[in-house]
Amino acid sequence: MEEKKSLIKQFGPSTFSVKNRMTVYVLTVIIFAAGIFSYTSMPSEAFPEIVTPEIYVGTPYPGNSPVDIEKLITRPLEKEINGISGVDEINSTSVEGYSTIQVKFNFDVTPEDALRKVKDKVDAAMGQPDFPTDLPADPNVFELNFSELMPIMNINMSGEFSLDQLKDYGEYLEERIEDLTEISKVDIRGIDDKEVRVLVDTKKLESLELSFRDIAGAIQNENMTISGGNLLVDGYRRNVRVVGEIRELDELRNVIIKSEKM
Repeated sequence: MEEKKSLIKQFGPSTFSVKNRMTVYVLTVIIFAAGIFSYTSMPSEAFPEIVTPEIYVGTPYPGNSPVDIEKLITRPLEKEINGISGVDEINSTSVEGYSTIQVKFNFDVTPEDALRKVKDKVDAAMGQPDFPTDLPADPNVFELNFSELMPIMNINMSGEFSLDQLKDYGEYLEERIEDLTEISKVDIRGIDDKEVRVLVDTKKLESLELSFRDIAGAIQNENMTISGGNLLVDGYRRNVRVVGEIRELDELRNVIIKSEKM
């Protein structure tokens, strides 16, 4: 009777691991340590930048109904934008005095290319004879950056101070933070800006042969900072500005509305 030999099937990696246990232990420790190091050194952001090829077109046209905005602004722009290659979806909203168009591109289109293409088509639409020529401003074509929608840090200020003092401290802190090169924008919230209401004596205004427009124009001209060019001083070129902003109520009271030449 022929003696049968039993064959034992073996799996190579398992056999190697059993015979070289110390080597397997060392490799396991190395892989575990490398994983911990990679995890701790991996860059992370609380609000990472989300790159999406979405372009928005905003066009103001005050004094027009939503129907007119749709006919005169939105449809001509959509017609041109529809001819762009790589467009995935177009959404538009027409309200009184304003048109908004959202253009979504395929992800194989970079935001820079998408922005350039939409700007070219908007310029082409504005060149059409039926497009309104009395717009207060050209259509605003921009890319929405989601990383700038939410602040990465909020700083709360409180204390036994007046609102004016808190505002001064907040503005000082705002300027210091804006000096950091990594910061793109700083906003102060929670404190309303002050405004001054000018009440006019209509009878006295008529007796002096003045109008509300004269008063508004005089205040506007006095509350203005004008650039005066630059001067060369000691070998350095310095900018010159004529600061005329109204900061005190007495300055507003002393504004000259109109002067007659003698």
